[in-house]
Amino acid sequence: MSEDILHFTYRLSAEDYDSADFLIEVDKQSMTLISAAQPPYPFWTELEYQQCRNCPLNPEQFPHCPVAVNLAPLLDLCGHLVSHKQMTVEVITDRRTICADTTAQHIASSILGLIMATSPCPHTEFLKPMARFHLPLADQTETIYRVTTMFLLAQYFRYKDQLSYSLELDELLALYQNLQIINLHLSQRLKTAISEDAAVNGVILLDLLSKSVSWSIEDGLEEIRHLFDSYRKPAQ
Repeated sequence: MSEDILHFTYRLSAEDYDSADFLIEVDKQSMTLISAAQPPYPFWTELEYQQCRNCPLNPEQFPHCPVAVNLAPLLDLCGHLVSHKQMTVEVITDRRTICADTTAQHIASSILGLIMATSPCPHTEFLKPMARFHLPLADQTETIYRVTTMFLLAQYFRYKDQLSYSLELDELLALYQNLQIINLHLSQRLKTAISEDAAVNGVILLDLLSKSVSWSIEDGLEEIRHLFDSYRKPAQ
């Protein structure tokens, strides 16, 4: 395996479902997905079909939505699965393997999140550090922690580069509000493309995580504040 590529394999299995692998390869330097999609692309990937209202891309330059194109192979894997189907998943990375018993929609949501974060969409570029340290099947608290620490570390690097920076989270909130618009339009695209609901409900779960990040920021991250009590004590 090339050391310049990150590999993520989602291996799905169930009692009435033959084991299937879904491989995601990402360029380690650019953190951009090495797309497995092959033309001709489905009509629902066209940029102007259910185009996000905040999309800055021009259809003449980008005839297809970069996220939708990268999601097309995923629908071959789970486009026919019902969301509540119980499955076992192994997520095999270059460093470790994570195993879980969960539902098809949670698996789809985890894969969707990684694909979106590594697709060349202007509104998902900020998620690339999260993709580099991908945590499969992350829950709400884990997501809130990872997102906010990623953003604040970015501000540290801006400070070190003598750029403007801020410890306020208004910018992060705006980024996630844009992400929610993308999730809405993406779910509309996928409804056209699939026969069952696992992938669509995966987007919905992903959107709920996005909303939970926004709500947590607005509430001042109170649900995780207590974890940092030792940092808030006066220096001895």
